[in-house]
Amino acid sequence: MLDYHLHLWEHGQRSLDATLEQVAAYCEHAQAEGVTEIALTEHFYRFRQAEVLRGWWDEDEADQGLRSGMRQYWDDEQGGDLDRYVEVALAAKAAGLPVVVGLEVDYFRGRMDIVERLLAGYPFDVLLGSVHWLGAWGFDNNAVPAFAAEWEARKVEAVWDDYTTSLEELAASGTCDVLAHPDLCKVFGHVPGAPDEFYDRMAEAAASSGMAAEVSSAGWRKPIDEAYPAPPLLERFKARGVPVTTASDAHRLAIVADRRTDVRSLLTAAGYTSLRAYAARTPRDVDI
Repeated sequence: MLDYHLHLWEHGQRSLDATLEQVAAYCEHAQAEGVTEIALTEHFYRFRQAEVLRGWWDEDEADQGLRSGMRQYWDDEQGGDLDRYVEVALAAKAAGLPVVVGLEVDYFRGRMDIVERLLAGYPFDVLLGSVHWLGAWGFDNNAVPAFAAEWEARKVEAVWDDYTTSLEELAASGTCDVLAHPDLCKVFGHVPGAPDEFYDRMAEAAASSGMAAEVSSAGWRKPIDEAYPAPPLLERFKARGVPVTTASDAHRLAIVADRRTDVRSLLTAAGYTSLRAYAARTPRDVDI
């Protein structure tokens, strides 16, 4: 098994200095759980190199509360240095640790060309693409009051449509290799009565772009209490020939490789026998 979605820092943590000892501890914990390779995939926006993207939220016509909430969230999350992070990840690889160098690349509508230029030249093995924001609304972050209140102001079908459109645009940009937590919009339990249309579009986005999809245990730790993706979406990925990675999306050591046995059961039920791994952004398949 793989754990291809790991963060070195919790949200809100301001001291963002990666260390080789921290990575080694992640590897030791993962290996004890039967995971053979991990990917370090911190959010790009947490590094100072992403600061040139600052202010994107002000182009949203949403109310001031959302824009202010996103501005504060951005400020609270930043503090890392991408060069240092990559340096530590490369040192871990050189030391023989089972690590690949990755990044979680959040979708910035209309700015993915800028993101791609900012990341060019770094020796990444894998890039995860994710959608966390719909305009200035951080829909999966109820810790910000304005974000939490927005769920009451929007229809569930409209949220899923906007999210799916963003996911389609992210996939079409060609910037990333893997769709992280592909049905994240269900995080708080808001699911349309008939989500099939959105599942079909998500599967088509992955298939047409050549991206893999992530199967993540993180949803079991959220109000939805269900892995990402839901079984009907995972079945569509399989039917369309979309390869998969596996992940815990851990932000601390204790959750690394979380519920890997349950993730394996989901994959087996869907008919998967292999996982997609990456080196220098070149894919290869490994047995589950």
